[in-house]
Amino acid sequence: MYLLFLFLAVTVNAQNRQVLYNFADLPQSLLLNPAIETNYKFHIGVPLLSGFSADFGSTGFTVSDLFANNNVSFNDKVNNVLNSLTERDFLKINTQIEILSGGYRYNNKLYFSFGFYQETDGILYFPNDGITFITEGNASFLNRNFTASQLLYKLDVLGVLHFGVTKKINEKLSLGGRFKIYSSALNLETANNRGTLTTTEGTNNIFTHTFSDVDIELKTSGLVNETNDEFITDVGSYLKNTFFGPNLGIGIDFGFTYNVSKQLEITGSILDFGFVRHKKNIKNSFVKGDYIFEGIQFDYDADNQIDYWRQLDKDFRENIPSGSNLNPYTSFRPTKINSSLRYSFGEKRSKYCYDNTYKDFYKNAVGVQLFSIFRPLSPQVALTGFYETSLSKKFHAKVTYTVDDYSLYNIGAGISCQIGKINFYGMVDNLAQFNDIASTNSMSIQLGFNTIFN
Repeated sequence: MYLLFLFLAVTVNAQNRQVLYNFADLPQSLLLNPAIETNYKFHIGVPLLSGFSADFGSTGFTVSDLFANNNVSFNDKVNNVLNSLTERDFLKINTQIEILSGGYRYNNKLYFSFGFYQETDGILYFPNDGITFITEGNASFLNRNFTASQLLYKLDVLGVLHFGVTKKINEKLSLGGRFKIYSSALNLETANNRGTLTTTEGTNNIFTHTFSDVDIELKTSGLVNETNDEFITDVGSYLKNTFFGPNLGIGIDFGFTYNVSKQLEITGSILDFGFVRHKKNIKNSFVKGDYIFEGIQFDYDADNQIDYWRQLDKDFRENIPSGSNLNPYTSFRPTKINSSLRYSFGEKRSKYCYDNTYKDFYKNAVGVQLFSIFRPLSPQVALTGFYETSLSKKFHAKVTYTVDDYSLYNIGAGISCQIGKINFYGMVDNLAQFNDIASTNSMSIQLGFNTIFN
């Protein structure tokens, strides 16, 4: 599981959604706030090309910590990284590919949007106690409690079919909502584990090892075929299950846009408030119990030889039984919150709108945006300051400065350009470390194509 996350982490780019949020009337902004105001009749995303994003982050180490050319052996680099990690360090990955997307204006107050995308979302926390136990053993850590509660990860691969509506309430307020149907192809997760392993000086032997209140459960859905208990290796099966597969769920998004004045705007949104019910191809593995082990006392008897290791294994399994079950379970989506304050200023310009009129807008804007996502251990928060400018009626640019768990100086940039009916956008972040990508904790590239009709 840990190797899978590490592999994904070093083979994908990352997306900074703070650059995309409320930027240049892009249709993809509606996925971050369904109440974002739009000024076109309808849009159609170019299939498979309208939006690709990936979000990778790691705390505690970077790629260069493992592969830098500095005359330090790879084994020493791995040991240095492992020794520096804490139980709050993590790897995070999110990828999203829009398969289909579109939108249609019903009247001057209602805009409908819809689509289907595939998403991979995962987070893995580093179990500091487990890493120490595997790499150094427990003989040097007498009276230390190695806890199972640090074992914490979650990985989802799913498809999302969605339909949203944006309603203009009045000249100041717009509200939006989006209904989602989740179809899970793969889920791996574990949380709320407990139990400790403690080594103390023994009475009948050198050491006494105490397993206390052990209760560990590893849940999987879509990984193992429940009819033959074999791993599912067919990629086509996973892709098929992202569209109305057997493990379904629902969710909602909600957002608002409020114009305090013609120049001051407040926005906010709650995304992915929902769940998936897993009931097909389930395999949950568990370990539960208590056990005290004081070592093996070997007694040689040529006439009555004892299989001590088999006896120990039997004793251990009787006191801490392990097994698996097919019990259905519910997995909650990682809910996200966005909010922003935006002030527009500078030269006034006009742009052509869906109702054959022209709407005034300001050339420049500055503001702040707050993003938070609820993760198993604690929420992750990012604060962004931004500057946006319209270089022309068809060309827009945005620069951001973000402080988050990965960096105190994450500088990002994005552009949006429309030629005829074709809209192109591209975004990058962490520009300050572009000359040394291997030393950054996160990196982002995003682009897409839409057709927009005024």
